[in-house]
Amino acid sequence: MKKLLFFFTTVIALSANAQQPKDTSAPYLRNQNIPPIKIITAINGTDTTWFTNDNLPKDKTIAIIYFSPECSHCQYEAKELVKAKEQIQNLFFVWVAYHPVADNIAFAEKYQLNQLPNTVIGRDPKYFIPAFFRVEFTPFMAIYKKGKFVKEFREGAKVEELVEVAK
Repeated sequence: MKKLLFFFTTVIALSANAQQPKDTSAPYLRNQNIPPIKIITAINGTDTTWFTNDNLPKDKTIAIIYFSPECSHCQYEAKELVKAKEQIQNLFFVWVAYHPVADNIAFAEKYQLNQLPNTVIGRDPKYFIPAFFRVEFTPFMAIYKKGKFVKEFREGAKVEELVEVAK
């Protein structure tokens, strides 16, 4: 009798758990706060340091861009943003890649991102950002205002779209 009671209790418990739907949405949709950023960046092109949420400006809209230095769309995005530097002063860009810091520095220099005062570029050694946002294509952009998620651009954004979302 005890075995039968144990069996029915187990079946009922498993059935109850199986009926609860799992939330399979991406983490950034479940948690609207800016994710914990921890990237390695370079100072003066040589010394490396950690860049975290504590380093983010409080008065700007934050654009997290996941990119690849070899990606032609990422290269195009970088060129367009540099050309529009006057229009995007209210945004702070965090360019994140998994590639080595040296590759990211070379990308920043080649496309003049290092000349923008509102930009940081770094390496995500734990691959947190692409997992958090479930990045499928680069460049991927997530926009945050006052620390809260506003919009995503799954394949990059036009300057006009970024200016509009930063208003």
